[in-house]
Amino acid sequence: MPAAQHSSPAAVPALPTLGGKKSSYRERVADALRAALIAGELRPGEVYSAPTLAARFGVSATPVREAMLDLVKEGLVDTVPNKGFRVTDVSEKQLDEYTHVRALVEIPTVVELARTADPVSLEALRPAAREIVRAAVAGDLVAYVDADTRFHLGLLALAGNAHLVEVVGDLRGRSRLYGLTALLEAGRLLASAEEHLELLDALVARDEEAVREVMTRHIGHVRGLWAARQPRPDVP
Repeated sequence: MPAAQHSSPAAVPALPTLGGKKSSYRERVADALRAALIAGELRPGEVYSAPTLAARFGVSATPVREAMLDLVKEGLVDTVPNKGFRVTDVSEKQLDEYTHVRALVEIPTVVELARTADPVSLEALRPAAREIVRAAVAGDLVAYVDADTRFHLGLLALAGNAHLVEVVGDLRGRSRLYGLTALLEAGRLLASAEEHLELLDALVARDEEAVREVMTRHIGHVRGLWAARQPRPDVP
């Protein structure tokens, strides 16, 4: 298993958007920053200035500053006057609550897709599922988060409820994936990645029970595995 890659991307990736909606440059910068934050590239409690992040991502400071203000509204960072932005932390109770809500919303929605989703639309998600696996093999956590987000929100978008997609996207960002590095180093990330292909196969086969089982197991990783906190010096 390769070591985790913590190097910063040279530039903001061109991220696909849902429903054919084109994203603005500011939104793409926010997506790249959000992926880095969720993957643990930007650490809780640390303060980052817009110029520093701009240099890291190979963009100008203005869209970074605007994007970080968007992340402030999402509760992912706080502003620090004259310094920049501090990445917010998440409590154990909050992680439990986010995971519980996700399970209540996502599992029945995806099970319903086993009956209603167009097979062609489901197969269109397979490239993203394969990207997740490739990122897990390569140890590229930011790419993993990017592809994982596109897969799950793209899948939920097939239910035709834009508000549901927005709510789940917000919950995913708030819960973070602090445990990704630990999972990778323990050799457990690939198994979680491969569940995306397993889920697609079950959906295409219209196997509702299999879909429910995979989704229940997969979301369980969020709290049991992905959200496992990295030890901090101030926590015994």
